[in-house]
Amino acid sequence: METPARRGGKRERAVRGQERKRYQEMKDVKDMMRIVGIILLGMFVLAVGIPLVFAAAGISLFILGGVIHLAIGLIKIAVVVALAYLVLVGVRAVLR
Repeated sequence: METPARRGGKRERAVRGQERKRYQEMKDVKDMMRIVGIILLGMFVLAVGIPLVFAAAGISLFILGGVIHLAIGLIKIAVVVALAYLVLVGVRAVLR
């Protein structure tokens, strides 16, 4: 037969287990937020720092602009191809 003191001990252990679980979850969230922060910092450096370095070095940003324009064009072509594929697949499904 369990005494009231004994039952309290089990309850305390259960609470401590829940606290440990919450602590581990918060630690995981903290680690994930640190990784997200590092990624955002890297993106900021790429977006702001590199053009500043190029400008300071005298390298024309015209070349970089051309590369970005080419990338945007390729993305537009990929979207058109993907939409055409979806239309063809839809038509094929309807005809079956």
